[in-house]
Amino acid sequence: MKAPPRLQSLIDEGLIDSVVRQLMSGKEAMVYVVRCGDDTRCAKIYKEATQRSFRQAVDYTENRKVKNTRLQRAMAKGTKFGRQATEAAWQSAEVDALYRLAAAGVRVPVPYNFCDGVLLMELVADAQGDAAPRLNDVVFTPEEARRHHATLLVEVVRMLCAGVVHGDLSEFNVLLGADGPVIIDLPQAVDAAGNNHARRMLLRDVANLNAFFGRFAPELLPTRYGEEIWNLYERGELHTGSELTGTFVRATGPVDLGGVLREVDDARAEEAARLVRMAAR
Repeated sequence: MKAPPRLQSLIDEGLIDSVVRQLMSGKEAMVYVVRCGDDTRCAKIYKEATQRSFRQAVDYTENRKVKNTRLQRAMAKGTKFGRQATEAAWQSAEVDALYRLAAAGVRVPVPYNFCDGVLLMELVADAQGDAAPRLNDVVFTPEEARRHHATLLVEVVRMLCAGVVHGDLSEFNVLLGADGPVIIDLPQAVDAAGNNHARRMLLRDVANLNAFFGRFAPELLPTRYGEEIWNLYERGELHTGSELTGTFVRATGPVDLGGVLREVDDARAEEAARLVRMAAR
């Protein structure tokens, strides 16, 4: 097919040889299947902020900083220059997270290059060599659901041990590759230690997995893996080989009513944003 304008520069630079077809068009990005020598990869073209349904919410961008103080001030003021810098930082967040997680052994697409707002990365394929489906497009047996759920919990733990929380993990952001689930879409990933909302996001990510796989294996629905994982992390006892039970007993003590109300308000806002994103897919 004819190369889209945003991919032509990568062809001119010799980073890709040709564009095979469009793979996906979403509110945040467009993805194309491309050829690079003998390899088939995918190219993710980020859309401008005004075209996206997922905004750079302060919850996600908290503690994301740039080294240049002039850029930091412009981003904080929201000037035109600052908005451009914020957009660049938002796009590079996924690139940084992918390289960081791939190095930690997390099952994510292998990143190859990032040029002119285009992320060149591995094409996740199924057993037949075709583009892998999202979990949402697959029906599982109870045994398959339990197996994939356990696999993804291991990945969530591995991500957290690498200091990253996905922030928007669900059946829409996981592909079922030939070797099992692969986690995708990380521009909203947050720093576990530096973001005050990381715990809530981690709990929501795990709850989403429980709810989805619980459709096929109902015994997963009441499990409390999220609380268990975060508790181990806070105590400095979480590691990639941690054995999880799915149970968690909250310590008793005085209730921080203000904190509870803030959590409720945050959860409502996040759920509203999630529903908007799901409706736009």
